[in-house]
Amino acid sequence: MEIIAMKYKAAMGLLALMTLSQPVFAGKADDTLNVAFTNEIETLDYYTATSREALSVGRILYDGLVSKDFKSGKFVPELAESYKFNSDSQIDFKIRKGVKFHNGDALTADDVVFTLNLVSRPDFGAKYAIAVNWIDKAEKLDNDTVRLTMKAPYPLALEMLAGNVPIYSKAYYEKVGAAGMAVKPIGTGPYKLIELTPGVGVKLERFADYYKGGQKEDPKIGRINFRVLPESNTQYAELLGGNIDWIWRVPKDDIQRLASQPGLQVESSPIMRFDEISMDPHVPNSPLADVRVRKAVNYAINRKEIRDAFKGESSPIINSACNPVQFGCETDVTTYEYNPEKAKQLLKEAGLEKGLNLSMVISSEGVAVAEAVKANLAAVGINLALNNLQYAAGVEQWRSHKQDMYYSDWGSYGVGDVALSVGAFFGGTGDDVVNDPEIVAPIVEASKIMDRDRRKGLYSKALNLIADRAYWVPLWVWSMNTAMSKDLDLHINPDEFIPFYDAKWN
Repeated sequence: MEIIAMKYKAAMGLLALMTLSQPVFAGKADDTLNVAFTNEIETLDYYTATSREALSVGRILYDGLVSKDFKSGKFVPELAESYKFNSDSQIDFKIRKGVKFHNGDALTADDVVFTLNLVSRPDFGAKYAIAVNWIDKAEKLDNDTVRLTMKAPYPLALEMLAGNVPIYSKAYYEKVGAAGMAVKPIGTGPYKLIELTPGVGVKLERFADYYKGGQKEDPKIGRINFRVLPESNTQYAELLGGNIDWIWRVPKDDIQRLASQPGLQVESSPIMRFDEISMDPHVPNSPLADVRVRKAVNYAINRKEIRDAFKGESSPIINSACNPVQFGCETDVTTYEYNPEKAKQLLKEAGLEKGLNLSMVISSEGVAVAEAVKANLAAVGINLALNNLQYAAGVEQWRSHKQDMYYSDWGSYGVGDVALSVGAFFGGTGDDVVNDPEIVAPIVEASKIMDRDRRKGLYSKALNLIADRAYWVPLWVWSMNTAMSKDLDLHINPDEFIPFYDAKWN
């Protein structure tokens, strides 16, 4: 079968590496966790970083006011030892005493006020503006208390403050600016920078004066070395040789081979990211304006077979336009099981039994899945043209209603709330090519209120309409595959960040 044939690729190098001698893991012996990243850590200034690697390192260099406990789903104190909502748009934070920056300076309320007011300014240019553009102002009430006022009630306020808004030192930032923070950062996190070598890696050391309180209070491992190793076979060789203790984003087809090696263990963890195919009913003269055609596309795609071939069974199929772990993700919606005969019948009812042409934007990473989708659609008479474009060009074409479909993945910035998935693509924003008033209305209302039960009901209404009208083909949730030394205990969080502060030796 064509799909099965496509899934076996690029594993020969790994097979050769399996003949290496037994690994000797040095990381535990010298208390140094050695991590391999494929992508370069482009900056250590958290507000200008974009890669998951740089942001993951940033989360142990810096702290925020609160953090999220993924086991309970609750927000717990970090630099703020407590907080209190005064209203739907105002929070008072009691700043923790005894916290030090890596240069020995004490954290003060002035640092918190400075950071919040700085990074929320439109001219500051935070890369992820969504994390801070809801902040109106921060004020110092006394030496230990900061008041944060929102521009309007924002239900994701704590979600954003938990990890996405680290607090900088006012004095240090005013001295070195963003350029200085990029290469020689000062934070309050559990690890401090020892060395940054562009293109090579970053070395961190446990911060001896780290405060007690919060989830990061007891880091177990003394040093962490992050190395940039772009080639997967090089990562495998280093892992098997004992020079690397942990790697991630391991392809499905390599997991079992690594798992069979002495001294190694592998793990597959579900994360927030999911795959989907969007459909634009407003492309001029597009057949997708007809809901029967959109439903036919849904019925024609064999999601399970494609998922099994390229992602594996550890990636659950989804039927709604969200990840089921997100707050507000209604899963009791209309579903479209694989049924090519039903698809053909719908196309006939739409007067398209002789066939039709559609286009779809894809990225280079999505070619294999897209080819499988194309084959499925061809079987029911839909000729799909695949357009492999760079991200910026693809988004421009999509937002301009120049492409019928868009195969993409979405991580919701690691935030477990459908406001950042459903809200992003169906809330009347620039990325909402559907712009259905009956769907936009409940989503906009939910984005302005704090009551969780009301929000859940509004998102349920919107997600049911999205499924009934077949605007998406929801595909599957991602799982993150990691491989590591059996000496190491380290588990990735659902938000796709790695809690290195939790790592420990077995």
